[in-house]
Amino acid sequence: MNVSIENDFRYCRDLTRRSATSFYSAFRLLPAARRDALYAVYAFCRAVDDAVDDADPCDAPRAIAGWREELERCYRGAPTHPITSAIAASLERFPIPRAALGAILEGVEMDLTRARYETFAELEVYCRRVASAVGLAAIEIFGYRSPLTREYAVRLGIALQLTNILRDVSEDAARGRVYLPEEDLARFDYPAGDLFLGIYNRRFRSLMEFECERARSYYRGAEAVLAPVDVPRLRSAELMRRTYEEVLDRIVAEDYDVFGRRLGVPRRRKAWLAAAFWAEALFRA
Repeated sequence: MNVSIENDFRYCRDLTRRSATSFYSAFRLLPAARRDALYAVYAFCRAVDDAVDDADPCDAPRAIAGWREELERCYRGAPTHPITSAIAASLERFPIPRAALGAILEGVEMDLTRARYETFAELEVYCRRVASAVGLAAIEIFGYRSPLTREYAVRLGIALQLTNILRDVSEDAARGRVYLPEEDLARFDYPAGDLFLGIYNRRFRSLMEFECERARSYYRGAEAVLAPVDVPRLRSAELMRRTYEEVLDRIVAEDYDVFGRRLGVPRRRKAWLAAAFWAEALFRA
């Protein structure tokens, strides 16, 4: 590997470490080539997401268009950015699907045009683009044998994104975004205006209980289709599943009060989960 490519992979690795402790911890024990390819995919996701969240709203469409053009250059073998250079180098070993990375761009682009979702069916499209597509790219790096593993990636991606949405309800509302479907707000008679005001009451708890159970159903669905033959290759993905299910556990333990705080898994707890999971995996091997 030449110095330039090493620097590109280092750029992606450092961005992942700064931005996502959970992803960094889950991947760091993998073989180097797989680990670096996953960091490159995550860095792409982080960069395009920041292009929407951090940019001036007038500049964001141009930024997304720029990443779409850069993705085209990447798959032509002529990338100009450290992230896409790392992805292009990874393509020599792993069939990272261009369609998956394109879907991620489409999902992030949805945040430019809408701040509400009428139905869960609409929200699921968003989750598939911003999260399931990441999983579909990742499993090509992990490697798999069962065709059901693609469905595992889709279901797990939806579960992870729903967990993010539930954890970040207050933070998103402060930015004018409501990802909880309007049909669910109406079902539990909890107006969106109450969400913006941070009103915590019985109706909100019932709404959140419903949404948490929906997320758990996707975790269960992912676990149900994971073929035993692919478990050894997907230990990092399973570590992510366990970690994010603990986030749901914390939300429930706090009686669904997510206003004014972020209920994640403490860093030491994440380290313990990683150590316990890998020890268990090695014991079973």
